[in-house]
Amino acid sequence: MPKTPDAITLLKADHEKVAGLFEKFEHAKSDARKKELAMKICLELIIHTKIEEDIFYPACKDHIEDDLWHEAWVEHDGAKVLIAEIRRDHHGDTFYDAKVKVLAEMIKHHVKEEEERGGMFAQARKSGVDMEALGKRLANEKKVLMAKYKKEGTPLPATPSFTGTRLA
Repeated sequence: MPKTPDAITLLKADHEKVAGLFEKFEHAKSDARKKELAMKICLELIIHTKIEEDIFYPACKDHIEDDLWHEAWVEHDGAKVLIAEIRRDHHGDTFYDAKVKVLAEMIKHHVKEEEERGGMFAQARKSGVDMEALGKRLANEKKVLMAKYKKEGTPLPATPSFTGTRLA
């Protein structure tokens, strides 16, 4: 049985998967293919942000600079607003491709801050938090959420750092 990756390895693998999906979206020609890829991107990001917010961030909170921690939450919530827009069935939305492109840019920035030297992942790894155990929790929750969302549909994500906006 393959070993479950540690928390940071798992989260970085998610980042790489989504980057690959954004790349495919950029090169897709048909609207149907773009929509298919955009929905995969949204699902992956909703699950990724949920496991980070529910498991990873709380486990590492006291070991990460407050500014980085707060910014990560706000970046997640900003991405979720775009995800909600992308997931809506706006047939003929002239801004659809632009929304996906801006989401890609937001995620690229967020990933850089998590993965860069001295960033969130470096601080978390240095903290002494058991990344192996955390990786198992993340992997399990990711599996549960993926099955649940594929069966029941993907809910609108919460945006707890935004006080003036609620996703409808």
